Amino acid sequence: MAVTSVDKDFENLTLAVTCDLTTSVDRAWELWSDPRQLERWWGPPTYPATVDRHDLTPGGVVTYHMTGPEGDEHHGWWQVKTVGAPRSLEITDGFGETPGDPGDLPVATMRLDISERGDGVRMVVRTTFASTEAMERMLDMGMAEGMQEAMGQIEDVLAS
Repeated sequence: MAVTSVDKDFENLTLAVTCDLTTSVDRAWELWSDPRQLERWWGPPTYPATVDRHDLTPGGVVTYHMTGPEGDEHHGWWQVKTVGAPRSLEITDGFGETPGDPGDLPVATMRLDISERGDGVRMVVRTTFASTEAMERMLDMGMAEGMQEAMGQIEDVLAS
């Protein structure tokens, strides 16, 4: 499995999911920069993602929805803060149908870092929450498990 660690740090209000992949930095970046590849792994296997809008530039917006096993849809959005292609990305990450409107769910900052490691790369996705309550709420909803399941699909995307 590509996921090597899932670390919950309540002191620093972060959830970090780390993947070690046998690929190049550029190829790992394509997992994020190509919406068709992103939707092949972004949602957990039982909630596959469909990317509706994909503007991965500073100030841009990415919108998507995940479809559950009974046809239920759950919408999410990213507001892109910084892009350091092909090694880093920082976004505001939220749920809801309208970008920037989180509804009643917490909004977080997510940072992607891709670095060379041995014969491949290490990809770290670190989510930072505004409060302990926000972090606990998202973890109670299954965010850590969902991220681990989603990122666990990356090797299959790379192999195809």
